[in-house]
Amino acid sequence: MYEHDHHSHENSGGRALRGALLLTLAFAGVEFVAGWWGGSLALMADAGHMLTDSTALGLAAIAAWISSRPASARLSWGHGRAEIIAALVNGVVMLGLVTVIAWSAVERFHNPVEVKGAAVLIVASIGLVINLAVLKVLHGGQSNINVRGAMLHVLGDLLGSVAALASGAIILLTGWTPIDPILSLLICGLILIAAIRLIRTALGVVMEQVPVQIDLEQVRAAMIEVDGVSEIHDLHIWQISSDRIALSAHVVLDQLQRWPEQLAELNAVLLDRFGIDHPTLQPEPVGGPDCRHENRQCNG
Repeated sequence: MYEHDHHSHENSGGRALRGALLLTLAFAGVEFVAGWWGGSLALMADAGHMLTDSTALGLAAIAAWISSRPASARLSWGHGRAEIIAALVNGVVMLGLVTVIAWSAVERFHNPVEVKGAAVLIVASIGLVINLAVLKVLHGGQSNINVRGAMLHVLGDLLGSVAALASGAIILLTGWTPIDPILSLLICGLILIAAIRLIRTALGVVMEQVPVQIDLEQVRAAMIEVDGVSEIHDLHIWQISSDRIALSAHVVLDQLQRWPEQLAELNAVLLDRFGIDHPTLQPEPVGGPDCRHENRQCNG
């Protein structure tokens, strides 16, 4: 069994995430106030989008910190599942935000208000610069899985800033204010997609499904390629947290004498090819007692 230094995850991504969080959260507040003052729902929607992404960045930063905490007698896997619970809460909040903004956008079609196009254009331009700066901050830690996920959120923010920028420019040049609620609904679509993906991913971890980036049969085939391994059964793969993947399996061997060498090779294959860092393997001799489970939910 390999030992892993989860402090490295926090070191590689925690600082970048905290810097990105401060930038995003600060500007989200400024953008919301400017949107309220300027009468722009598109700016307020983009501020809401940045706020949800600030939450996502915060969760990722917390996850980087949590991953460095040791396991305990009660929490033998550590504290990684806390981020999954927080992700579910975050996803539900995002859905609520979409509902409020979409309802307000529909109301704007029936009861249009004056929108200060110049103010929207200026603030949206600043938002675009801020999002580019956040991407640059995160770029240094992109080897961390939490940071990669956060970068996807910030890319969505970039699209929201572009939409708000377009809204301000069109209103300033043409005076056509319906573009503001139209683009607000577009930003709602971005938030909705992010929320559904977040909830689906979190529920997948709770249900202990095989991580989406891993094919169970490819893992089985790779394990059987190890010399002396004739069969793999009762194979299970699940995600503990955003950067920890566990596996358990029964390994049928031609002979048990070489098991220490084969175990080391299996661990290397699982980690290097699939990122599985917590395997638990049970060796069995060919023709020995059948340890298969009768439960249909067990994978053969």
